[in-house]
Amino acid sequence: MWFYHQVLRSVNILIILFIMPIAVLWPWDGVGTTDAALLDETIRIAIVKSAQEVTVSGEGLLITGDRGEAVVLNLPVTVRPTNDGLTADGKQMRSLVFSATSAVYINNKPYRGLAELSRTDNGIQVVNQLSLEDYLVGLINCEISSAWPIEAVKAQAVIARTYALSRKAARANAPYHLESSVIDQVYEGCQIEDSRARRAVAETEREVLTFGGSIIQAFYHSSCGGKTEASENVWGSALPYLKGVECQYCQTSQAATLWEQKLSLLEIEERLRTAGYKISGLTGIKTGPLNSRGRLKQVVIVAVKGGFSLTGDQFRKAVGYSVIKSTRFTVKVTDGEARFTGSGNGHGVGLCQWGSKQRALDGFSYNEILSYYYPGTELQKLSGRR
Repeated sequence: MWFYHQVLRSVNILIILFIMPIAVLWPWDGVGTTDAALLDETIRIAIVKSAQEVTVSGEGLLITGDRGEAVVLNLPVTVRPTNDGLTADGKQMRSLVFSATSAVYINNKPYRGLAELSRTDNGIQVVNQLSLEDYLVGLINCEISSAWPIEAVKAQAVIARTYALSRKAARANAPYHLESSVIDQVYEGCQIEDSRARRAVAETEREVLTFGGSIIQAFYHSSCGGKTEASENVWGSALPYLKGVECQYCQTSQAATLWEQKLSLLEIEERLRTAGYKISGLTGIKTGPLNSRGRLKQVVIVAVKGGFSLTGDQFRKAVGYSVIKSTRFTVKVTDGEARFTGSGNGHGVGLCQWGSKQRALDGFSYNEILSYYYPGTELQKLSGRR
């Protein structure tokens, strides 16, 4: 059973409450509710995983142990894992919670709310718990730029809120709801918050995308390269609002859409082996057929021993999402080197962020942008008290 602290900031008074999260499970197909009375409006983000040490600092920190007892530590403090817990400043504990009225610094990055440190099998895990709306303000400039047209920033706020709530429902009984990387949504704390990000979050307060009255799986990506992807082509699950749409808008910025990458066959072979594929003597890479959205269905690996085929998304995952930026690419192998030329950045499902920017520049509202990329959805405001 998980008990945790919720920090409420009001007139510089710090109140700490012990509450139990209410678990509301929404299946992956998006079946759920838009009743905010059933939602705990905090969110839990894994900001550090499997670390061998974590440095914590900040002004006016309140520190508690696993039984809720006050703990006195000299700050900044370095926390390290032990066989059955944590050690910090010569003290042994099973877990630690740091909270502040302003920010808790984890490895020199500031985070609002509180930070929970615990021991996992691979080291220290840090979970940042904070209000959902504060999380969104910190997220905006990690995912896009708040200097973009405000309608595009508001669209980002809505889909990030929608995605966060859907993942929270799916992981209701887990230690955290989202990761802070591209696995979920990129989030680096409150250091790059600004007034435009806060404005976009405030002007879309409690707004989420729904389909048939249920909160959707609001996937999104950087740029699609001309057509967004159907969800079943990536994850095998067909969702009616993620069938893919035509999108020429992101192509107004070639720098954001076109990419090229060169890798030696030796490096690709090593990455494939690290990903668990049995291969020896990689000699070539061939692209297979395209799906209806213009993306690779298959990549063929040619090797002296252990050649095989895998899907385009499996190839991206094995070699690196930041290296092979999309499954919309061609490849040419020459003298032991593979040259990849592609367009688009990301899995291609849902909203295209660079396309959203251009549509906002063309005068479309955030509601119109969202309805284009998620056909059949409806923008709804969560009811109930905040």
